[in-house]
Amino acid sequence: MNILLVSVVAVAVVLAGWLFLQGGQTRRKEEEARARMEQLQRDLQTLSGQTQNFSQQLGQLNQNVAKSLEGVTGALQKGITDSATIAAQAQSAMAGELKNSRETLGQIQQQLGAVQQAGQQMSQTAQTLQNILGGAKSRGALGEVALERLLEDALPKERYQRQFRFTTGEMADAVIFLRDKLLPIDSKFPLDAFRRMSEQSSGQPSPQAPQSSDEARRAFATAVKGHSDSIAKKYILPNEGTLGIALMFLPSENVYYELLMTADAKGQPLDEYCRSKNVIAVSPNTLYAHLQVILMGLQGMQIEENAKRLQASLAGMQKQMDNFALIFIRVGTHLRNAQVSYGESEKRLDKAQDMLAGMLGVGRAETPALDGAQGTLALTAETTDEATAASAGAASSTAVSKKS
Repeated sequence: MNILLVSVVAVAVVLAGWLFLQGGQTRRKEEEARARMEQLQRDLQTLSGQTQNFSQQLGQLNQNVAKSLEGVTGALQKGITDSATIAAQAQSAMAGELKNSRETLGQIQQQLGAVQQAGQQMSQTAQTLQNILGGAKSRGALGEVALERLLEDALPKERYQRQFRFTTGEMADAVIFLRDKLLPIDSKFPLDAFRRMSEQSSGQPSPQAPQSSDEARRAFATAVKGHSDSIAKKYILPNEGTLGIALMFLPSENVYYELLMTADAKGQPLDEYCRSKNVIAVSPNTLYAHLQVILMGLQGMQIEENAKRLQASLAGMQKQMDNFALIFIRVGTHLRNAQVSYGESEKRLDKAQDMLAGMLGVGRAETPALDGAQGTLALTAETTDEATAASAGAASSTAVSKKS
């Protein structure tokens, strides 16, 4: 029973202690909860103030956003309007460009048609020219025409003659008159040999003449040498007044170039061979240069002839001046003699007047008219003396110049 009581008392003590502990803990929790509630109230107040500030800022932001939206809307509307205007202008410009392009294409088509027509005409002209150059006579006529044009452009007509015939019966295409000498010019056009050589060089040999390049070049050299020998034999005729040289005119610059660049079978250049025959090969350009040099020589000879004629005329004038000086001196001498005779006659007249006055017993009358005439004659005599002296001086200077 005591044990039970002690147990009950112990249990009660333990329960009381536990309750005490629980109550202390409960009080601490209530204090903490109270402190948390106060802190929460303070945080709520702070949050309420921040919410009010946020509401104000949000209102201001709404206003700014509204203003910005209004500006953006206006700018967007203006941009749309400008874009529409630019698009309309671009559309109009593109339409104009397309129209111009169509017109340009039309013009190009017309020009292409004209070019095509010109090409056809050129092809026909080339064919015609090929037909013309197909014959030796036609080529010769072409060379003669080219030579004639160059002579007309460079020299006066009286300084040359076309189709000049020698006494041997040979006829040169042209001759140039150099005082008492003749410079013959003959036109040559070795087109066939040149054409075969060109075809071999280009790799397109003609089926009618299947020659190699060396054979075609040798044939060209042979043709040129034959022309050179023919000109030297026919037209270099010193007994008929020709110079010791002649000109071989090649109407084509290409042919002339090949002549300069080609040698014969012995390795001698063709131009050197021509010079050995006293034949000078010339092209249209080089012939014009030769003609200009010849024209300068002709002008120099003309100046020399004019100078000789002028010298002869001056010599004749000098002789006439010498004759005039002699006549002038002779006239002056006669005038001086007349003056002396007049003075003697005047003295005799005075004596006769004095004698007549003495015989009549009156004074001698004055003769002003004779005095005036005497003064005039004396002045003429003085002038004549001066002129005579000047003429004598001129004659002596002329004689000195002749001696020098």
